[in-house]
Amino acid sequence: MTARAACFGFVVAAVTTGPALAEAQSTDRDVLNYRRHLMITLNEQSAALGMVLSGTVPGDAAAHLEAIALTASYATKAFAPRVLGGEARPEIWTKWADFSRRMDDFARKTAAAAKTARSSGPQNVNVLDALACKACHDLYRDETKR
Repeated sequence: MTARAACFGFVVAAVTTGPALAEAQSTDRDVLNYRRHLMITLNEQSAALGMVLSGTVPGDAAAHLEAIALTASYATKAFAPRVLGGEARPEIWTKWADFSRRMDDFARKTAAAAKTARSSGPQNVNVLDALACKACHDLYRDETKR
């Protein structure tokens, strides 16, 4: 093989595989951004719920719980791709059964809390039980990457 043919082969390989590599990197970045947006939504909705429940602002506690439940229902799927980075610790994937159970429980409990808030009033909701975020964060979130 001549040097020219080898060079041509290298250029063809770079041109054909380069976009695929860039797409994979973009996909990883997109996965991390998607997770971050979901977690920000959970945090913001929880803060808004706290304001409503404390009486600081008028609002619909059940609606905020419904938004949290809906967002939480997407969270497990958002972490299913094993894309390291962001504030996620690698233990999410090495202890996937525990992590996914916790996220599914979170979605289920907040959906039940929203239903209770709608039917019986927000004063009958155990918000601390429904929003047990810290227990999961202690195990699976790297706060130093904030």
